[in-house]
Amino acid sequence: MIKAILFDFNGVIIDDEPIQMRVYQELLAAEGVELTEEDYAASHGMDDVTFVKAAYERRDKTVDDKKMSEIIDAKFAKWREVVGDDLPLFEGIENFVEKMSHDFALGLVSMERGDQIEYVLDKAGMTKHFSVIVSASDVTACKPDPQCYRAGFNKLDLFRIDQGHLPMTHGECLVIEDTVPGIMSARAADLPALGVANTVSADELRKAGAAAVANDLRDWMPESIRRVF
Repeated sequence: MIKAILFDFNGVIIDDEPIQMRVYQELLAAEGVELTEEDYAASHGMDDVTFVKAAYERRDKTVDDKKMSEIIDAKFAKWREVVGDDLPLFEGIENFVEKMSHDFALGLVSMERGDQIEYVLDKAGMTKHFSVIVSASDVTACKPDPQCYRAGFNKLDLFRIDQGHLPMTHGECLVIEDTVPGIMSARAADLPALGVANTVSADELRKAGAAAVANDLRDWMPESIRRVF
């Protein structure tokens, strides 16, 4: 029986992948580095450092650490400028997260920068629902490597134990993911996965290892999670 849920962030909580792609396209073009939609899709699961390096390498270019940091910092600044106070959250996600928080311990696992995650959760009033957060700075390998979900499971398990619960098994901690590398990461960490078809097709998510796929998380209740998983 599911006792905890680990959420991905971009593509599950916030619908900002198109914004991130456009901002990176603009910034990288100024450096003579083309970024196509196909390139961006091939980079799902990467943290920003890995993403920028990969973008340069595709064009047989190199980037030093100083320039890379400048680009990444500019990306976050431009993202906030574009978004402003109108966070592009997926419709109904706040209600879904709140519903799940009444029945399960919740954590968040993302290759996003920690301060960006906190910024969004604070503005959306969702910080209180997540007991643990694993961000890009907490791991050394990107998805589909399982390191991030192993860390998320261990942190959430320790949180529950501190609350007086017995340790979880891996099968009792569900992952909600929207990309193939994310599903692969969860499954490699021996965690069951619910795919949400916000970014890639349901078929791709199932082929990657998702036990079930949601077209809209608003259709799911805690009882649905328990029945399916």
